[in-house]
Amino acid sequence: MSTTKKIAGAALAAALGVTTLSACGGGDAKDKSAGASDAPKSKTVTLVSHDSFNVTEAVLKEFEQQSGYTVKVLKSGDAGAALNQEILTKGSPRGDVFFGVDNTLLSRALDNGVFTPYQAKGLDTVKPEFVLDKQHRVTPVDSGDICVNYDKAYFAEKKIAPPQTLDDLVKPEYKNLLVTENAATSSPGLGFLLASVGKYGEEGWKDYWSKLKANGVEVVDGWEQAYNERFSGSAGGKKAKGDRPLVVSYASSPPVEVLYGEPQPAEAPTGVATGTCFRQVEFAGLLKGAKNEEGGKALIDFLVSKKFQEDVPLQMFVNPVVKDAKLPDLFTKHGVVVDKPENVAPEAIAKNREQWVKTWSSLVVK
Repeated sequence: MSTTKKIAGAALAAALGVTTLSACGGGDAKDKSAGASDAPKSKTVTLVSHDSFNVTEAVLKEFEQQSGYTVKVLKSGDAGAALNQEILTKGSPRGDVFFGVDNTLLSRALDNGVFTPYQAKGLDTVKPEFVLDKQHRVTPVDSGDICVNYDKAYFAEKKIAPPQTLDDLVKPEYKNLLVTENAATSSPGLGFLLASVGKYGEEGWKDYWSKLKANGVEVVDGWEQAYNERFSGSAGGKKAKGDRPLVVSYASSPPVEVLYGEPQPAEAPTGVATGTCFRQVEFAGLLKGAKNEEGGKALIDFLVSKKFQEDVPLQMFVNPVVKDAKLPDLFTKHGVVVDKPENVAPEAIAKNREQWVKTWSSLVVK
């Protein structure tokens, strides 16, 4: 998930720019005495990502020690902006591996030929439904669900059952309660639009949004404003005196509210309307023209390893994609399982995304 829009991005406050997450030891004296031209460049592998990539230092250090590579991460804004830069520099990439392209942007990346096919070691452990590119130009790394979240206290106080489905959101009892992000400027906003496309089809989604608008949906630019300012159920929203008890966010939002609560609550203060969700899948790919292709392959193998996959939930607040990865207690206790998220084929998204967003804007924003 392109996660300037992810809770992980806000919670972890990832820094911009090139970040050396850790470095291999044992060679400093030799490197200092040698000329720059003698530096073993092949021992550094660079990962280009969106701003919210994160991994536990000890987990990354173990990979570096076992592989002999030093990992550098080049954080480049949100996933769309980062991908744009790789398209512009195709063939002369800024790094070796790109992480963070999701199924809303996948066809665009593949059509522009920025990746070299590579079948990762361990790909057989990835759940088949996440393997969307049979040519293995990209490898699935994580998944997450964009869903409407609700403020439990509000609905308990009003003695109203919280909504559970997209159909519910247009009912009179939920008038003026929902805030969502702009589909033209925000990943969760786009994901919520795609959920309606998946549910109602090419014609039906427009009528649905007309009904949502008539029912008082509020649209803001991005996730931060929606979740931490307008939503009454989040810690930030409470401080900002937000008055919208429904917000488009992520299925992983309730565990985050618990983890960062002060004091930490015994139960998540927010819930998830599981019938409103769109599933995002994030991928990594070996960049065409990578200077360290072998290191890039090793890094992709690491991203689907059980060690990394079990680190993912509490670092980026998304779900692992391998079959045997265990979720942390925080997720199993306070998270939800979305059994039937809405999906739209990457090819359909690539073909129609611009027109869908343009039509959505004319219906809802203007």
